[in-house]
Amino acid sequence: MRNTLRNTLRNTVLLAGMLACIGTIFALEKPFRQYPGVEYPRFEVPPNWDERTEFVFARMMFGGGWNDGYRGRFDGDWRLGMTLWTQDYPRADRHFSEAVRRLTRIHVRKVEQPVNLDENEEFDLPWLYAVQVGEWGITAKQGQELREYLLRGGFFVADDFHGDTERKVFEDSMQLVFPERRIVEIPDDDPVLHLVYEIDRRIQIPGEAHLREGCKNCATGGRGSHWRAIYDDKGRIMIAISYNSDLGDAWEYADDPHYPEREASVAMRIGVNYIVYSMTH
Repeated sequence: MRNTLRNTLRNTVLLAGMLACIGTIFALEKPFRQYPGVEYPRFEVPPNWDERTEFVFARMMFGGGWNDGYRGRFDGDWRLGMTLWTQDYPRADRHFSEAVRRLTRIHVRKVEQPVNLDENEEFDLPWLYAVQVGEWGITAKQGQELREYLLRGGFFVADDFHGDTERKVFEDSMQLVFPERRIVEIPDDDPVLHLVYEIDRRIQIPGEAHLREGCKNCATGGRGSHWRAIYDDKGRIMIAISYNSDLGDAWEYADDPHYPEREASVAMRIGVNYIVYSMTH
């Protein structure tokens, strides 16, 4: 009788735990939202956009900074779209998500998830991406939210900033996140360069508007590829930094014949490596 009661109690606890886990999994899924972008005010939602998956491309929303190149053209509420954070959105996000579905066994949602740090939406997501980080204007509160997210195991990709001025803007913003940590070049033997694809050529990946020159802000520090990072105390990359390269444009124009295949392929491969790294480290 005592053993039967013990087994019943154990099974009840296990069932409750399983239900709690299932409830947590479903709770992690945020409602999908689509905003008008600076390049794509309207964009068709693909079929099966609402399927439950194990990974979603999360794009960080933010306001513009003093160096915002869209100031005067898009000065509305950044929380409603049509501002700096929507550069390449959502075409880049969906092209890249589709590539990950094809190139890996990761079950990726077909549509992205815009994330507002002010609403604590990031903590259930392994990956967070932001574009134009040399012109953004994150707040001290958002910097602390990002810090907490990264220290809990999150992975952030900072993309598309070029030259000395934009580099200074980004580096100053990192003082709001990790004032005690240095930005360093990713060494050749780091696992992030070897997880799925062997990345042995760190080429510069220009934006679509700068293909002829091969760089943006070329005369003021914009030449040369730099793949940088901020690490935690255990050697895990928390922030992967694309300085003088534009992964987002390479994803956005990956299916366009006029965008170079080499640059698009490298951008896809390093992006896949970053995702697998974010889910395994």
